[in-house]
Amino acid sequence: MRHLAAYLLLVVGGNATPTAEDVTTLLGTAGIEVDSDRLQTLITDLEGKSLAELATLGRDKLYVGGGGVASGSAPSAAPAGGAAAPVVEKKEEKPKEEEVDALDGGMDMFGGSGGGSDY
Repeated sequence: MRHLAAYLLLVVGGNATPTAEDVTTLLGTAGIEVDSDRLQTLITDLEGKSLAELATLGRDKLYVGGGGVASGSAPSAAPAGGAAAPVVEKKEEKPKEEEVDALDGGMDMFGGSGGGSDY
């Protein structure tokens, strides 16, 4: 992925056909180690191809999932006879948390009597 990112940065920067040496130099300036075998495979695969065309071809392969929210439980089976069962939504109540006084049993930061008489 780092090799492809560097290749794309070079293309956006004006180098229409970056070489393996160009990518190695860019990654080296950022202190990133280069995997020569993977880089050579990338350069070979992209040689003579337009990135715009590759992006267009790849767009068809992308999975676009639904944006819906998953429900908390599975839907129940419909009752026999074809009549739809009424949907009842259950609202979960959050348990109420009691607030704890941070000064309970001690003194406050400025020496007042914030609830405790230890001093």
